[in-house]
Amino acid sequence: MHNARPTLHILCGKIASGKSTLATRLSAEPDTVLITEDAWLDALFSDELQTREDYVRCARRIRAAMKPHVAALLRAGVSVVLDFPANTPGQRRWFKEIIEATGVTHRLHILDISDEVCLARLRARNIDGSHPFVVSDALFHDVTSYFSEPAADEGFTIIRHGAGMRDAPTP
Repeated sequence: MHNARPTLHILCGKIASGKSTLATRLSAEPDTVLITEDAWLDALFSDELQTREDYVRCARRIRAAMKPHVAALLRAGVSVVLDFPANTPGQRRWFKEIIEATGVTHRLHILDISDEVCLARLRARNIDGSHPFVVSDALFHDVTSYFSEPAADEGFTIIRHGAGMRDAPTP
């Protein structure tokens, strides 16, 4: 039995803020599929990813291929958790196009985690090899310099997550 109202879950947060952990938790709901950008990047382009520019180029290709697939899942009544960053207005436009094409309910989950916590998690992850990509502090700071939370006029239904915060929707 499929969801009567499928939901698209979108994640906004810095590197190592907990997006994948939250995505896994959200995907445990019935009739929900998790699609993880890092898994696709690793499978298709791992040998090509050295810089932020490499990531942008490869991520663009994956998004182009995924867009009709994600829309088809949502139209079929399956909720989708996209473990893809929604950290810039440009990235968020891709999600908005899917929402507008399918008319589904959505939730944009913002992980409000400090740089210090993210860097500590990143360094631990780099050491233990639990992630397919090793990210340097310098690359973290480079990527984070482009991070911007969604503005109200972007029209997303937002749920904030963070240290000491309750998960609560923002109108």
